[in-house]
Amino acid sequence: MAKRKLPLRKCVVSGEMKPKKEMVRIVKTKENEIFIDDTGKRNGRGAYVSLDPVVIEKAKDKDILSGILKTKITDEFYDELLDHVNYRIARLEIIKLNEQ
Repeated sequence: MAKRKLPLRKCVVSGEMKPKKEMVRIVKTKENEIFIDDTGKRNGRGAYVSLDPVVIEKAKDKDILSGILKTKITDEFYDELLDHVNYRIARLEIIKLNEQ
């Protein structure tokens, strides 16, 4: 069976290329709404961030997403993003434990 090609995306904070599943997509719609896109298919301007709390903290400290998405990102959104990343990391660890 042929191996499938892994889609890679670049983290806007660290600049690393990683598999799409190891990233979180942030979307800005035409109405200037900002949200976390779990499906990766929502319409709008997207930016990918690594599933790493340190990267999220760096993005918050330097307000990187505001520059990338050309709109003001609140501290509350960064906190929500950090909670989402921690949730996804915990979920991946549970899945790994169940596979053993």
